[in-house]
Amino acid sequence: MAINKLAANLDYERIVIASAIASRILLLFLIVFWRSLVSPYDTSASLNPACLIDSSSSPLAGQPVLFPRIGSAIESSIVWDGVHFVRIAECGYEYEKSYAFLPLLPICISFLSRTVLLPLVPVIGHRAVLGLSGYLINNIAFVLAARYLFRLSHIILKDGEAAMRASILFCFNPASIFYSSLYTESLYSLFSLGGLYHLMSGRNCVSALWLALSSCARSNGVLNAGYICFLTMHWTYDALLLKKCFRRALQVLITGALNCVCIFAPFVVFQAYGYYNICSGRLPDEMRPWCKARVPLLYNFVQSHYWGVGFLKYFRFEQLPNFLLASPILSLAFFSIVHYGKSRPKLFLSVGFQATAEDRNSAAMLYFPERVPRSSMPRHTVASSSGLQGNQNLRRKKQIIGQDPAKLPVEDKTFNGSGYSSAFVIPFILHMGFMAATAIFVMHVQVATRFLSASPPLYWFASYVMVNPGRFKRWGYIIWAYSVAYILLGSLLFSNFYPFT
Repeated sequence: MAINKLAANLDYERIVIASAIASRILLLFLIVFWRSLVSPYDTSASLNPACLIDSSSSPLAGQPVLFPRIGSAIESSIVWDGVHFVRIAECGYEYEKSYAFLPLLPICISFLSRTVLLPLVPVIGHRAVLGLSGYLINNIAFVLAARYLFRLSHIILKDGEAAMRASILFCFNPASIFYSSLYTESLYSLFSLGGLYHLMSGRNCVSALWLALSSCARSNGVLNAGYICFLTMHWTYDALLLKKCFRRALQVLITGALNCVCIFAPFVVFQAYGYYNICSGRLPDEMRPWCKARVPLLYNFVQSHYWGVGFLKYFRFEQLPNFLLASPILSLAFFSIVHYGKSRPKLFLSVGFQATAEDRNSAAMLYFPERVPRSSMPRHTVASSSGLQGNQNLRRKKQIIGQDPAKLPVEDKTFNGSGYSSAFVIPFILHMGFMAATAIFVMHVQVATRFLSASPPLYWFASYVMVNPGRFKRWGYIIWAYSVAYILLGSLLFSNFYPFT
């Protein structure tokens, strides 16, 4: 039985990987198709003035190329934020506004273009190689991110089929165009989902390193420290109030604090790097306003000054179309939170502290892993059902032997303490709720489509809705129609330099 289940899970994982690859091929086809039919709104994408400082990025840069048309086609596909990432990879951080773009993607692009893809520079040109490097990195990262989402979902939902459905939804999510473009969504998703998988598998130190890399890709990566804080809070409660072990509680707090520091470190170091480049060594009259602040945060200043990001700054009538553009993803997030809150109100409102006995047994390996022997933990998952829960399931099976199969109740994993309604989902729900609130009240709201696209609860809830009989079933079709529409619309508009989220 266990061997068959493992084989089924491996099959599910292969399906997820195949779906991720297929989705990237589909996006590539759509980009080429729309580019061949529609003229770009902005034709300045290929313009590339000389670096302000000679970066010596490639010894072959500026030389004649063998296939200039191919190189020109790749360069013209570098649009929107991709222009900034490629420029940073080529020339470094030249301008103050460039510090809105964190360094992980430019570092990876620069490294790949200087090593593996360096021989292609005389073939298609240096900037085209930079763009090609970014496309390769992001598409490979997306496939790996889908794989980690499946493994994480299997740990949380304890259902391989539901984990597969959720992961396939991620493969064709509404923000798919950004995962195949020169944006940071793919790298962020890879290190965020991978870090959460390692965290839920009990590898806390490895998880902190992965989540630190996510904060090096996108600024909201620092919010992943919330997962560490959540588990630290529960472990401290268990050690201090239940076990009366002050030493253990102190150890948990110190470990959690160090892991959070590790996650915040890349973002803080990047701010210090910006301060050194722009503010250090200048006279007070020459300093930018943010340099004189008590806490000089370059990122916040750049977002506010150049992009108009700030609390309620987007609440204007002329931004109504952007709120409508973001309304589907925000609605899905809202209903997924409301559904969880209604199905487990005490658990939700108490942030997991008022759990039932069955919840505490099933969540023991996640919240209190030291209670469970490592030998009892199955491969690739530490959040499997506890022994007590297994005995309860066995007794339940014995009670229904001999009954008419037609009269047996259909098991709904969404309402029996497992699946989407399990105690494991709480930190993910809280994280997604904070992200959604930030997108509505602080950010450019249309960015919510890609900002929330790496939130697992969206896909877990949608996965449940798709197979739930009755009134929810039609919403499954609506979710798929929404994803397909945004994939088509996004690949059309974004690839031709028209605004889209």
